[in-house]
Amino acid sequence: MSGRITDNKNKPVAGASIQLKNTYDGTTSDSLGYYLFITEEKGEQTMEVSSGGYFVVLLIVVLANAPIVQNFTIKEQITELKAVVISAGSFEASDKNKGAVLSSIDIVTTPSANGDVTSAFKSLPGTQQVGESEGLFVRGGTATESKIYMDGNLVNNFFYSSTPGIATRGRFNPFLFKGTVFSTGGYSALYGQALSSALILESTDLPDRTQADLSVSIVGIGGGIQHLSKNKKSSWGVSFNHTNLWLAFNVIKQKQDFFKIPIYNQGDVNFRIKTKNNGFVKYYGYVSANNTAFRSPDIDSAALKNAFELSNLNIYQNINWKDKIGNGWKINTGISFSTNKDDLANETQDANNKKVIVTSPAFYAFKNFDLISNSMYAQARLVLEKKISGLSAVRFGSDYFYSKEKSTYTLYNGVKFSEEVKDKLYAAFVESDIYLTNSLAAKIGGRLEHSAIINKWNIAPRVSLAYKLAANTQASLAYGIFYQNPERKYLPAIASLDYSKASHYIFQFSQQTKDYTFRTEVFYKKYDKLYKTAPNNNGREVAANNFGYGYAKGIEVFWRNKKTFKNVDYWISYSFLDTKRNFLNYPAAIEPSFAANHTASFVFKRFVLPWKTGFNVSYNFATGRPYYNIAYDNASGKYLINDQGKTINYNSMSFSINYLPNLGKKEAKTFAVWVLGINNILNQNQIFTYNYNNAGTRKEAVIPPSRRFVFIGCFLSFGIDRTQDAINNNL
Repeated sequence: MSGRITDNKNKPVAGASIQLKNTYDGTTSDSLGYYLFITEEKGEQTMEVSSGGYFVVLLIVVLANAPIVQNFTIKEQITELKAVVISAGSFEASDKNKGAVLSSIDIVTTPSANGDVTSAFKSLPGTQQVGESEGLFVRGGTATESKIYMDGNLVNNFFYSSTPGIATRGRFNPFLFKGTVFSTGGYSALYGQALSSALILESTDLPDRTQADLSVSIVGIGGGIQHLSKNKKSSWGVSFNHTNLWLAFNVIKQKQDFFKIPIYNQGDVNFRIKTKNNGFVKYYGYVSANNTAFRSPDIDSAALKNAFELSNLNIYQNINWKDKIGNGWKINTGISFSTNKDDLANETQDANNKKVIVTSPAFYAFKNFDLISNSMYAQARLVLEKKISGLSAVRFGSDYFYSKEKSTYTLYNGVKFSEEVKDKLYAAFVESDIYLTNSLAAKIGGRLEHSAIINKWNIAPRVSLAYKLAANTQASLAYGIFYQNPERKYLPAIASLDYSKASHYIFQFSQQTKDYTFRTEVFYKKYDKLYKTAPNNNGREVAANNFGYGYAKGIEVFWRNKKTFKNVDYWISYSFLDTKRNFLNYPAAIEPSFAANHTASFVFKRFVLPWKTGFNVSYNFATGRPYYNIAYDNASGKYLINDQGKTINYNSMSFSINYLPNLGKKEAKTFAVWVLGINNILNQNQIFTYNYNNAGTRKEAVIPPSRRFVFIGCFLSFGIDRTQDAINNNL
């Protein structure tokens, strides 16, 4: 018997096994796919052709005295190892992804991130270097156009509460998460209510063994324990952290006069239970309380000051169940509940720090106010998934969101008024992964939503395609429509509203291995029905209509290399952004004040094994951002731009050292990592934007609270050696 083995692209398959079943007769194909063997079997026989990564082929043949020539075409199996990855618009890091872009270790060893999850992602293309406000500003979108999810559940107050001109950090420890997907556009239909991007975080499973941690630094102290059961099927953990910036602020001069040094107390608890089908039940609960107060010069006066005070209490809980339920079905369901209370106060003070109320001009008086904001959020979520064949799958499910937000204002004269906003949002979604071959795949889905505030439905289709060009090289396309409700601070609205809308178009080319990553994306984003604002009876800006619009387009490049230089890991990112929008109080379509045309980042990490020390450097750059003095003109009833310009370019170089004294000491029971970090080590000037006085005749630069910040700390672990994790090159 003889013949040739080829695949469905007519390429030869070498090393394929060809056998007569239940006999010893057979052979393997050569490098060109040809085979030849002799058999003495007669009559009806079954030929079996098999090769790793291909489906087995069975064929009935009738053997006689004449030679038989039989060719075979075998079909390649679609496997996770070989298959193309649908990735347009997203950066992924997970246990399964060997070419992970940013892991938990990357986050804590990137100097400019200061151990903050979202700050680390600002070293990736598509993000903006906005230093006066927290959040992710992605591809021409505001921070509220990016949403953050934990195990599928929306985290409404991921960041600590805002303070004027100072960006706050995220609440959560990077080591809570084993995987991240940062989608800068075109994200999955399983998520919604975000015009620009979604950061999807997946919490860790069981610890390797029982362990305890302790951290001591110039800004506070913290510790925790993770206990693994004897049968290694469940665990529980608790932690507590106390942060007090008294020492740091006394050593490093702050722009603001803090008469209440920021103090944070944060605790959390978790448990993990592994099911018999290798699924998990996970619970995570978090509570934090913090307060701060500071004075700054009043921009409308040469003698007065503004004193701002904030107290915050935040509680977040979620419980999730992820499991196999038989016949190829999987379930992923969960509920979350959170509350947040902000107690704000602002007052004008004289040179002796005493409260004064100035009623002429009248606007001075309104600088004295109290605001108590209470919010409650709940979510229930169900996702069902069914494997179709190979890697192809379909998933569908539903979300229910409930929110209640109430604000009580007390004016300078004691007059109070309250506003309450409630919303119930229902969502249903369906999505399918379709793998036609190992080289061609599609993700097709859609999302349906109804919001009580809008009282309308929306339908959002999502499509992504991926094609493998060569080993580790692929091209991807993505398209999607995304909807979002107005921000809470612009509600209640003056008139009935519709959803704001963004349409995404993305093309990506990427090469990725465990040692290096290269990717470039071209994108276009069209905004429709953005919210325009106008002053209400109380003088507050509220949503007035949906006549806003805009666009964002650009190109992004990312390169990461872990191989070329020994014990060196570095990455470079660059983004070009062209964007304009007419929204809020903008009088026309202009460049938004939070967007720079060019941004770039460079991160370098080198571990010197003989010294047991890691050296990390990051450099972030952005061209100047536009700023405007936009004021309402009573005569014309319109908003006018009275002054505008661009800030200086943003430059910041940060540096950190990690010293691991116990590295290599197997007999040690306590393991330590000493950390020294310095932000803006070159003391470069940074101006984020400008504030204007009430008359618009004077402007003041918004700059960081301090030109430079230094962090010194020690992190101890007991029961398990975590120091090796700090060697970024060993990931």
